[in-house]
Amino acid sequence: MQLLNTWVARAIPWIPRTLVQKISRRYIAGDSLAEAVVRIRHLNAVGYRATVDVLGETVSTLQEAQNTADEYIRVLNAIQTHNLNATISVKPTAMGLLLDLPQCEQMLERLLESAKLHTSSVCIDMEDVSCTQAEIDLFQRLKARHGNVSLALQSYLRRTDQDLETLLRDSSELRICKGIYLEDSSHLVMDASRDRSAINPHFLRHVARCFAMEVFVAIATHDTELIDQTIALARSSGVDPSMFEFQMLLGVCEPLRDKLLQMGFGVRIYVPYGKDWYGYSTRRLKENPRIAGHILKSLIHR
Repeated sequence: MQLLNTWVARAIPWIPRTLVQKISRRYIAGDSLAEAVVRIRHLNAVGYRATVDVLGETVSTLQEAQNTADEYIRVLNAIQTHNLNATISVKPTAMGLLLDLPQCEQMLERLLESAKLHTSSVCIDMEDVSCTQAEIDLFQRLKARHGNVSLALQSYLRRTDQDLETLLRDSSELRICKGIYLEDSSHLVMDASRDRSAINPHFLRHVARCFAMEVFVAIATHDTELIDQTIALARSSGVDPSMFEFQMLLGVCEPLRDKLLQMGFGVRIYVPYGKDWYGYSTRRLKENPRIAGHILKSLIHR
């Protein structure tokens, strides 16, 4: 199946864009903010929280970065206008991290100030390992001035144990995920490049440290076994459900997310939107060919 997924991922450039767009509609809210608002209002109505991602992290100029920041401001305004239970997730490279670090920090500062006015918050997404240290340093500087910022950490990196301990000393709110970028195996925990389940013990250990330090943690995974283990850990440790939430991608594992919501857990849905739907779809496939399995199933059943 792994070879088949890889083949499908490589074949994406030859699949008609209209077909890719049709399939992606399940996982992307649409081209516009208005479409995203409709999706979020529906999610909120049945009990889900949301976090919004404006597509287009690949920027080549500071003007493009500024345009993305302006769009996020519009998102925050919409959150207030429509009384949405939503936050925003931002990739620092979309704010020009690799172009001008001071400018990137100023743009994120602006977003945090706007989010505070709208009683919302900002999660700084983690990207590939070449950005890890810069993004942690950036987060810590922002955290010293703002209380409404959190950071994503990737469990498949060897360095995450130490990063976690450093961040927990400041009671930083964190989002723990497995990690999706293709990295050299020297950066990864043992066997992570060959077996995604090998990440699970590390992921669970990171969540356990957050529980022990009484720090709010977002648990971002679609792995049923890992979710069950997290619930068992929370119950055995006496952790109140208000101290964590599960996070899942829009359109993925919907029966599982429904089950978690019915069990009384907080569930936040990652809602991407924007005109870069094709770039987003193809990048996700290149970063993680396993996603191709979902597209293959969609092609077979249509």
